[in-house]
Amino acid sequence: MIRLLICDDHAIVRQGLKQILADAPDLEVAAEAGDGPETVAQVRRGGIDVVLLDIALPGRDGLDVLKQLHQEFPKLPVLIVSTYPEKQYALRSLRLGAAGYLNKGADPAELITAIRKIARGGMFVSPTVAETLATAMRKDSGQPPHELLSPREYQVFTLIAGGKSLTEIAGQLSLSLNTVSTYRARIMEKIDTHNDVETALYAVQHHLVSMAS
Repeated sequence: MIRLLICDDHAIVRQGLKQILADAPDLEVAAEAGDGPETVAQVRRGGIDVVLLDIALPGRDGLDVLKQLHQEFPKLPVLIVSTYPEKQYALRSLRLGAAGYLNKGADPAELITAIRKIARGGMFVSPTVAETLATAMRKDSGQPPHELLSPREYQVFTLIAGGKSLTEIAGQLSLSLNTVSTYRARIMEKIDTHNDVETALYAVQHHLVSMAS
């Protein structure tokens, strides 16, 4: 039996995932959490074989939680299950220690396959993620500036690039406006841009967002 912990701040999403997993006789939802600290606490109690982790969490985002889990429990497989596009977050998630990345729009059967694979010690990589990994491996130059952003800075960066205002970002990430403004300043310093328009253009040029975003 594979014992799972589901971390998502939306109860309806957790319930939906539990209904999907109920059809698999070898999977058991042993715990659930609505934020990062609760997830870490549940894992520390023991009895968890696989963590399903969302990125967009209140207070502390999922990538920060992933980093901590990987540091404290390096052998614990974590599957990121997120609405964010794979091209934006899959590579960063894998580099931070995730065993796989799956979009919430994926087929339920794919979710079950992914869980079973990482529980056996494997990695789950979709065709889109595999292409992203191959592209990253082909780059023989140094890291692009956006790879130097922290997980939270990268999250704010993609939201700015997607046209969100600082107020909207603050509300979405449950942060103060001053904190978001500080992140924005750090981002522009690291990627060498001077305003939100330049930041958005940078994201498009590096294929991190599309013009439609």
